[in-house]
Amino acid sequence: MLALRLTRAAHPAVQLRRVLVATASAGTGFLLLSALGHALGHPDPSASALRLAWCGVPLAATVYFAVGVAHTDPGTRPRPGLSAIGLGPARLMAVSAATTALSCLLGSVLALLVFLHLRGDLTGMPFDGAGTDFLSPGQPLPLPAALTLLALVPLSASAAVAVALRPREPVAGAARAVPAYGRFGAYRRTAVRETFGAYGRFGKQLGAAARGRRTPGPAPEPAPDGSAEGAPGTPADAAPDAPPAVPLTPPSGLPWGIAVLAVGLAVEAFASRAGGGGTPGDRPSALLGLALTAMGLALAGPGLTHLCGRLLQAVRPGALRLLAGRVLMTEATRIGRPLGVVCAVMSAAYAMASLHDREDTSAGPLVALGVLLVTGCTVATLLTAAVEARQAHAGTTAALRRLGAATGTLRRAAALRAGALLALFGPLTLVVAQLSAWPLAG
Repeated sequence: MLALRLTRAAHPAVQLRRVLVATASAGTGFLLLSALGHALGHPDPSASALRLAWCGVPLAATVYFAVGVAHTDPGTRPRPGLSAIGLGPARLMAVSAATTALSCLLGSVLALLVFLHLRGDLTGMPFDGAGTDFLSPGQPLPLPAALTLLALVPLSASAAVAVALRPREPVAGAARAVPAYGRFGAYRRTAVRETFGAYGRFGKQLGAAARGRRTPGPAPEPAPDGSAEGAPGTPADAAPDAPPAVPLTPPSGLPWGIAVLAVGLAVEAFASRAGGGGTPGDRPSALLGLALTAMGLALAGPGLTHLCGRLLQAVRPGALRLLAGRVLMTEATRIGRPLGVVCAVMSAAYAMASLHDREDTSAGPLVALGVLLVTGCTVATLLTAAVEARQAHAGTTAALRRLGAATGTLRRAAALRAGALLALFGPLTLVVAQLSAWPLAG
């Protein structure tokens, strides 16, 4: 009941994202039912098994999109005071998983209704029976098998959301970030204790004050009641929306991504010696190389985004390039991973076009639906990650505006970030797509 109430009371933008998850679930469920219908009408089990295996790609894209939407759901985000009424992190994680399951279940029911309608089981055969190769209208539909296939999307999405949003315990031995009060009521974030008499030692606090003046700190945030921060009893550095620290080291996936990408291209080049053409199912080594290439791009995405942020700040940067580059470095993992997945999908789709037999049009609508689902889910996940990054930096943006930053400057910084990412990932995607399609088509 709590999940239903949170679903009904959500913002229209949140409702739109949930509707998109339900739509993706409906498309994936229809593809799964189409594989079942093809198995009912064709005695060859290998072709039906291959169709069912290809449904794993839209299923993974749908689950990935559902996890991205769950990350940006403000109704299930842990907030102070909710644990007192029984809504701790574990309970909110369960509510988010239940909300995702409801959205995907709605899409699965819609897919079943559309599939039964196209088979003619509800109102008669539409379209004069055209395109019924994957429907098998003359065969009875096994309901347990259909329900099992339709349950894959809700169960997989809810399980993935539960794993992604599970409460994480602090690492043993790590420095605590919990605020603590030091000597004489001083507010500090470190657990380092001072020796006796160190506070009054000549020059110690003077040097610390000078270092504080040289290092710009976070702008004070307004209190919930509208009063200014820094009131008595409220430390100035305890603002919850302080700008995040910029990571100096790039994400660790860049070397692994480059290595996997090189191995994938080598496997595709080796597969081209067996001869070009044919269906994708006849060339498993080519598909393996294509999968490794896509995985390499996805792994290298965060590292390339971090590198793009560093390049923006090179050679005497101004305030605009500094702001854009530091945001890219901070959000390298959150934005870079879905961006790498989008590049992987684009390059794989271009390479698969060279593998696909254009004379075989029996599965044309299903192939188009699958490509649309995978592309749409990955692009929507990237946009959702951008929304999540904007929500994470809402306090920083508000602080910059209070300091006098113009709205046009912030918009130019966002446009500069988008242009830099496009300038780096666009040619990279084209090059990888050409290198993948060249040996496969030959």
